[in-house]
Amino acid sequence: MSQLLVRDSERIHPPENLAAVAAAHGLTVSGARVGLREYGRQLWGRRHFILAFSQAKLTAQYSQAKLGQLWQVVTPLLNAAVYFLIFGMLLKSNRGLPNDVYIPFLVTGVFVFTFTQASAMAGVRAISGNLGLVRALHFPRASLPISFALQQLQQLLFSMIVLAVVLVGFGHFPALAWLLIVPTLALQFVFNTGLSLIVARLGAKTPDLAQLLPFILRTWMYASGVMFPLARTLEHAGASGWISDAMLANPAAVYMDLMRYALINDYPSSNLPPHVWALALGWAVLFGVGGFVYFWKAEEQYGRG
Repeated sequence: MSQLLVRDSERIHPPENLAAVAAAHGLTVSGARVGLREYGRQLWGRRHFILAFSQAKLTAQYSQAKLGQLWQVVTPLLNAAVYFLIFGMLLKSNRGLPNDVYIPFLVTGVFVFTFTQASAMAGVRAISGNLGLVRALHFPRASLPISFALQQLQQLLFSMIVLAVVLVGFGHFPALAWLLIVPTLALQFVFNTGLSLIVARLGAKTPDLAQLLPFILRTWMYASGVMFPLARTLEHAGASGWISDAMLANPAAVYMDLMRYALINDYPSSNLPPHVWALALGWAVLFGVGGFVYFWKAEEQYGRG
């Protein structure tokens, strides 16, 4: 009986005409990838969901801890204290920076790198960790990694209050250079969002990447000069020109150096790589646009299988 119905259906609407019939009645393939411009329009339409989802995740992150949201700033401060003990006091990696410069230098580096590190770690599980939501509702999947990157930005803004207290405590008072915080954070947020989108797609296909990523990020941290002045260290080590230029131009080092230059009085401009703002903009555009397109190309695959 079913075979007869199929044959009758094919006589009425041959297979080659099915697409035309579906289009005539406004039918589309479930979960089909829309065009890039339409995808961006749909994301903008979900902007309230993205913001609310990021705020909910931020609130729930430490809901079981007695100190609650204070852990947002206590955790990076404790990391900075450990790094100061090991790299500042034991290994003397400050390369001649006095403590009233080195401690703000270290705390700034830890906070800024943690922003990128946490965005990547949250992004890699954005799809694989929310499969129930992905399979139950139809929405642009990029909403999830973007929301996680926005969550980390909100967390960093809380940490910046503590960072300002540390800076003032060591004699680095607000100045016009502090206005550079805004473009620096804006460019880093775009870069982090693109990175989150990239690892979200990779993590959706290969969940084991979430176990490997912490080791990659730890290597990146040590190669970016979070705990020591990178330019001075490379010079002291006698690194060849192209190696030194490549390490100074890596995005984590660029955004940290810009933030340190903005916040720390008399931070030498010689520590900044040449064309530092062009590098910051280039990394943001490359990862922001490239990550968005890379994630969008696999939109139909998320939550399948």
